[in-house]
Amino acid sequence: MTPQARGDAPEVRGRRVLVYSLGIEGRDLAAWLLANGAAVTMSDTRTDAQLAAAKASAPAGVERVVTGQPLLDPEGFDLVAVSQSVLRYDPALARARELGIPITSQMRLFLQLCPGRVIGITGSSGKSTTTALVGAMAREAGIAHVVGGNIGEALLGRLGEITPATTVILEISHTQLQYTDRSPAIGAITNVTPNHLDQFRWDEYVGLKRNLLAHQSPADIAILNVDDDTSIGLIPSVHGQLARTSLRGEVEGDGAWLEGGEVLVRRGGRARPVVDRSAIRLRGEHNVSNVVMACAVADAAGIPVEAMARAARAFPGVPHRLEIVGTASGATWINDSIATSPERTMAGLRALTEPVVLLLGGRDKKLPLDGLQALARERCRAIVCFGESGALFRDAMCTAVTDCTLVLTLDEAVTAAAARVQPGDAVLLSPAGTSFDVYPHFEARGEAFRALVRALPGFKEVA
Repeated sequence: MTPQARGDAPEVRGRRVLVYSLGIEGRDLAAWLLANGAAVTMSDTRTDAQLAAAKASAPAGVERVVTGQPLLDPEGFDLVAVSQSVLRYDPALARARELGIPITSQMRLFLQLCPGRVIGITGSSGKSTTTALVGAMAREAGIAHVVGGNIGEALLGRLGEITPATTVILEISHTQLQYTDRSPAIGAITNVTPNHLDQFRWDEYVGLKRNLLAHQSPADIAILNVDDDTSIGLIPSVHGQLARTSLRGEVEGDGAWLEGGEVLVRRGGRARPVVDRSAIRLRGEHNVSNVVMACAVADAAGIPVEAMARAARAFPGVPHRLEIVGTASGATWINDSIATSPERTMAGLRALTEPVVLLLGGRDKKLPLDGLQALARERCRAIVCFGESGALFRDAMCTAVTDCTLVLTLDEAVTAAAARVQPGDAVLLSPAGTSFDVYPHFEARGEAFRALVRALPGFKEVA
């Protein structure tokens, strides 16, 4: 498989560039632009106090920083460089298009400039775990690689360490796919389920996921989960070679699947066993699906089966994804702060066999709650709702679970849960809403939960 070719990136030396957002991507963009001779202005709608709390500040050399007001009008600039947090229909970007000013982004630039082979992994859920596991498989195989993307990496700042022999493994979000004009050599979609409907219509959201594959060549590889109906609908959009994944048995052609309790892979030949399901440390069917997807990606990348197997057996998971914090009051406390949609919360519930005290809350994404209601009726001893959408969750869940209470904060939710647990229970923070009502990202919410749980009387770490 050939590395990504260089080219098509804008010439920025001597140009006036306006960067939208002082987040991780915006700072990465600004640093790269400055290093390449651009004159940079940065704009962010957050106040100085909010930016200080997020530890976000402009790199040295930025000419002007405008904060606490709508995004700066782009008139007079030669280029707009945008973080994924700024959606493509933002009035500031509409204005840039009206003025004929080119728009770029961190992911767009990186795909244009990266000299190594790129693997891109997206999906409504599972993309972080799959990306991290493929990285672990590459490490076991001794392959020169970089893992980054939506997991918070300053991608452009790492270009200097990437050569044509480097395999670059990227987690790519739907918002990062808003601006891309290239596709990875290996593009994998874990699943596409209702999510982010507070930002995009369903057809727009599916279209952004499809964009991962839109610019592939016939020599490239697309990997789709055929257990997922929406992903099956993307098959006609595949321009390269198609590989499939499934938990329901052998797939047609290349790919990976679960059969008789064993994960198998095939690429242009016979099926080869990788790992027994019982050896996978991750909880839940959804994580078995992630392992199968990671094996398909690794096989497409030429990683040996033995390296895949070692990584799959050892992989402990990714923080904030069904992460066991410890025990208190005889219950296991689990941090699943990544669960920002009902679908992800349902996956978390299905992964547990214990009676559950569930913590729901945050900011609502306008997604249906019917499935969560039905599953909570089966699986939950109690539900504690908190945060901006706490009342919405309480009203939806009180018909499913008798003990359903409303509090204001995550701190109060942990206290309320501790008063309800019985020995052998699991307390699951799997909020079904985003963190943005209080926290800058789901990781901060998960870290706050960890600290609160560790402060409980009798808390013990799990070996």
